[in-house]
Order: sequence, then structure tokens, then C-alpha cells
Amino acid sequence: MALNPMEQFEVKPLIARPLLTIGGHDIYFTNQALLMIIVAVAASLFLTLAMSKRALVPGRGQSMAELSYEFVANMLQGAAGEDGLKFFPFVFTLFIFVLFSNFFGMIPGSFTVTSQIAVTFALACLVILAVLVTGFAKHGIGFFRLFVPDAPILLLFLLVPIEIISFLTRPISLSVRLFANMLAGHTMLAVFGGFVVLLGGAGGILSVLSVAPMALIVAIMLLELLVAFLQAYVFAILTCIYLNEALHLHDHH
Repeated sequence: MALNPMEQFEVKPLIARPLLTIGGHDIYFTNQALLMIIVAVAASLFLTLAMSKRALVPGRGQSMAELSYEFVANMLQGAAGEDGLKFFPFVFTLFIFVLFSNFFGMIPGSFTVTSQIAVTFALACLVILAVLVTGFAKHGIGFFRLFVPDAPILLLFLLVPIEIISFLTRPISLSVRLFANMLAGHTMLAVFGGFVVLLGGAGGILSVLSVAPMALIVAIMLLELLVAFLQAYVFAILTCIYLNEALHLHDHH
């Protein structure tokens, strides 16, 4: 484990020569790109192989795949109603990608894709773009009623700017929440890992004391597994809520 807790987040080119150049900027194949490909391939293989047999009595893999399917479908239907189910492939893909990225980042020596603000911000922008396209496609210019809450006219002079600012900051809040949680957890693990290495190498009684940070690492790892799932869930449920607003504006579905 690296003694520098931030070293694990460094994006490094895996091939010395750039793949291409865009606008004078060299584009490299990095460890981040490699992990994103691994996550996409692993998730696709898992879901494909798990559902290939379609047994009446499902095995562990098929049960996990079906549970994840039902979990996202119920979440989407509960947040956005029947109309929201048309977005199931989009939300399910986001949930599985974030979940697998978080879990792959827990593997020692791996790279946490979701600890990069560029990745989480791109995902958040994709969500907001889907919301905008859906809103304008369904309501046309009436989509702007989303920023006009049901309130007395005098209060609207205050509430409308707040609603607009709140909407515009959603890509930031959505991306920073996921990025910060994954960054903080992995930094803590690296810091306590550094304590174990330093105390273990000191010898004598200090080596015995290295058991304490090791126990904390185990506890934080268990907590990080829960955080990894919760952050994927939070990202997906907020996506469902935003899509519901685009579909129904201020009406309940």
C-alpha cells in the first residue's frame, strides 16, 4: 500500500505514445481508462452469464442479477411512476457502472474510477442532459414551469432564482457527493495502511502496536463496502427523482 495516500488517485498513461491529439492536447490510454473498460466488461459478462441459463430455480449469480434488476426497476417505478420505466436501461446502466467501479476500487492495487471528479462530473452531466432532453421533449417550453413552484406571486421573485440555481448546481452536487465519499474512504485506508507499515517496520513494542491500525483498516473496509453500495444507490435514486421532475414537473406521478 502506498505511503503517500494520494498516490493511488494519480492518473498515469499506460502507453508512452498518445493515442491521438485533439486541439493540440495529447490523449493517452491511462490506468483510469483501463479500469473503466474492465468495469464495463466485467459487468456485461456477469449479467450475461448470470442470465444465460434462466433456470426456474436460480443459482447465486442469476439471483444477484435478478435482484439488481428488480431493485432498480422498483426504485425507478417508485420515484418516477410507470412513465419512468422507459428509462430503466439508462438508470440500470448507471447504477451497475457506479456499483462495479466502487467495488473494483476496493481491490488492493486497483484504481477507483469514481474517485475522479472528471468521471463523476461526466456522469452527472449525462444525467442532467437526459433530464433536459426529456423535459423539453415532453413539455416543450412549458418545461420552464419546473422553476416556478406553487407559491404566492410575491414569493416567486425569491423562489424562482433559487429553483434555477438549485437546478444548475445539480451536476456539481451529484458528482462531488460520489467523488468525495470514495476519495475520503480510500484516503483513510491508505493513511492507516501507512501506519501499519511504519509501526511494523519500527520493531519492538511499536510492531505490536501496528495491530491497532490494522484492525481499523478491517473496520473501514467493511464500512467502505456499505458506502460503495450506498453511493451507487444515491446516484441512481437522485437520477430517478430528476427524471420524475422532467416527466411530471410539479405534479405527482
